[in-house]
Amino acid sequence: MKYASFSLSSDTTPRPGVVCGDQVFEFATLTAAGWRGRVPSSLLELVQQGPEAWQAMRELAGAASSSTSGHPLKSMRWHAPIPRPAKNIFCLGRNYVAHAEEAARARGQEVKIPTVPVIFTKAPTTVSGPFDDIQVDRAVTQQVDWEVEVGVVIGRAGRDIPRADALSHVFGYTVINDLTARDLQQQHIQWFKGKSLDGFCPMGPVVVTTDEFGDPQAKRIQLRVNGATKQDASTANMIFPVDAIIEWLSKGLTLEAGDVIATGTPEGVGMGRTPQEFLRDGDVVETEVEGIGTLRNRIVDR
Repeated sequence: MKYASFSLSSDTTPRPGVVCGDQVFEFATLTAAGWRGRVPSSLLELVQQGPEAWQAMRELAGAASSSTSGHPLKSMRWHAPIPRPAKNIFCLGRNYVAHAEEAARARGQEVKIPTVPVIFTKAPTTVSGPFDDIQVDRAVTQQVDWEVEVGVVIGRAGRDIPRADALSHVFGYTVINDLTARDLQQQHIQWFKGKSLDGFCPMGPVVVTTDEFGDPQAKRIQLRVNGATKQDASTANMIFPVDAIIEWLSKGLTLEAGDVIATGTPEGVGMGRTPQEFLRDGDVVETEVEGIGTLRNRIVDR
C-alpha cells in the first residue's frame, strides 16, 4: 500500500488517499459505504487507529482500484504524507561509517564511529511537501546542506521494544531530506537549531507500508543536485539498522503511533566535500529511496 496526502486545483484542502497505479483514491470516497468509528481525516489519524483500521482501508482500496474512478496523479498537488507530525521528528546522526568519517574530517575532529545511536530531533514545522520550493532566509543561514534518508513511520506504540520485535512496530517508510544549516549547527554546538528551520524536512512522496517495502536494509538511496549525483549508497551500510534504532530509541521512552524517525544519511554531503558545497538559489535537489520514490525540491532565496 502507498499512502499520500494531496489537494486538488478545485479544492486546496489537503486530504489523505491511497495511490493505486496512476490514480489516488480519497479516504472519504473509499469509506463512503461504511467505516467502523470515525473516518480518518488524515494519514496520521489512520495510523493511530491501529491495525484493524489499516486492514479495513486495504480491503476498501483493493475493491475500489477495479471499480471506482480516482483522481489522476497528474492533476493533484502532493503534500507531505504526514504534513504535521504530532511531535518532533527523531533523527539519527552519523549512522553510516563513511559519513561519520567525512563529518569528523570537515570539523577537524578525531574520527569516532558511534557505539550508541546519535539522536537529535527536528521541529514539526520543518516538514514540507515532496515537490515544494524550500524557502531559505540568507540572513539566517549561508550554508544549506542536503542529506538523503529513509524515514520510518511508527504504527504500534511501545516502550522498551526488543530488537526482535521492533519491525512489527513500523507502519511504513518514506523519503526524507534532512536539510541542515551547517553554519547554525556549528554556532549553536548542538544540532537542533540548524536542523529545524521552517521547511527543512521535505518528506514523501508516499508512505509505503512494510509489507510492500520489504527489507529496509536492502535499499539504494541517492541524492542529486541539478542532476549531478552527490550521494549514492545502500541502507545495508547503516551502523544501526532500523530494528536497532527502534530498540535504542524506545529504551525508557514511549514511541507513539505516527512518530517519524529519520535514519541517518550516507557520505556525500556538501559539508564533507573539498571544497565544501552548499545549496544556492535555484538549485534543484532530488532525493530518492528505492521502492518509495523521489522528492524534487527547488531552493528559493527570500
